[in-house]
Amino acid sequence: MNSQTRTWFPYVSPYDPCPPIRVKAYVVPPQLFIAFQPPDLPQYSPAEALRAGVLWPSLYSPYNPRQDVVGREGSHGT
Repeated sequence: MNSQTRTWFPYVSPYDPCPPIRVKAYVVPPQLFIAFQPPDLPQYSPAEALRAGVLWPSLYSPYNPRQDVVGREGSHGT
């Protein structure tokens, strides 16, 4: 459970007219694994917290906007 990104392989129909997406990915938010806020949880400095978008490093989840492109056979240029 080191990575917050999970993948799954949807069913690909032989009759689907569109290019199939063989692998889909999603992000599991880190707060799902923390039942309650423990005392003395480490915090980012104010400047780091503004850059990360969260005060606590254990709740940080990176954003990758190109993640949904993973696993597609065709591309927009061809």
